[in-house]
Amino acid sequence: MKDILFLKGKFQEKIWGGSRLKDEFAYPIPNEKIGEYWAISDMDKMSSTIINGDYKGLSLREVYRKDKELFGNPTGKSFPLLVKIIDASDDLSIQVHPDDKMASKLEGSRGKTECWYILNDKPSSIIYGLKVDDKKEAVDLIDQKRWDDLLRDVPTKKGDFFFVRAGTVHAIKKGSLILEIQQASDITYRLYDYDRKGKDGKLRDLHIEKSKEAIKILDNKEEIRTLTDGDLNLRILTDNEYFKVLEKKLTGTYNFTKENPYSLFACIDGEGQIGLGQNSYKIGKGDFFILTNLCKNYTIEGSLTLVEAIGKNS
Repeated sequence: MKDILFLKGKFQEKIWGGSRLKDEFAYPIPNEKIGEYWAISDMDKMSSTIINGDYKGLSLREVYRKDKELFGNPTGKSFPLLVKIIDASDDLSIQVHPDDKMASKLEGSRGKTECWYILNDKPSSIIYGLKVDDKKEAVDLIDQKRWDDLLRDVPTKKGDFFFVRAGTVHAIKKGSLILEIQQASDITYRLYDYDRKGKDGKLRDLHIEKSKEAIKILDNKEEIRTLTDGDLNLRILTDNEYFKVLEKKLTGTYNFTKENPYSLFACIDGEGQIGLGQNSYKIGKGDFFILTNLCKNYTIEGSLTLVEAIGKNS
């Protein structure tokens, strides 16, 4: 069976991490400082593992290189997207990601455009862009460490969505639980970190000059479109040059036709089942799976919310 790939991800300990991945999703976290669950990834030692079908036990990294037909025979050497859940029990650093051009030149990597789907029930906030619309003014405020005059603090609630293009100054703040979909890159430039110390007792590294170079003054607003068809409530959250992201809420049954080579799915709430031909699979909160190029039609039944990501730059 290769039409659906269920995945088990890997955990990353972070200084700002916590235990909500266990509390919310019943994941077997190794300690109480887990900040990230890399659910769909083919990145080096953080590659997800296939847990069903013909490729059970292999990493997504291996499968992507072994059987490109499952993904529509893309030309890229590595999987283009990374999907993770972030648990912030403390504020993350103020940071910025480089675009493709800068990341390729300085890091030999893709850039890092990403997006956030807010999962936390209790209100929180994020740093999302700047209060100024001139880069020179922004750099002056950075040099003066006038963070309150520079950074936009935006309140968040469950179901909110934010598109974070590379070059946007941003930070996830305490109390946030976020589904993040991004270009497959782990390049982050820290601009400010509250003078926080790492495990070694030393101040964590900053990347001030690279951050200044990477910063762009951007309008990240994306029009969210909403459609209803029978038992399906659909929101098109973003449709940019790197990925398209959809929220699919179902109470009942809906038959889908998959037009793209493959799709990544996160079940973020509820439970149900997905039918592919003669086969049916249970799905529930915390499950991640890929529908491959072998899947053309599928049926979902139940009461659940799915977030679907479709990569465009393979």
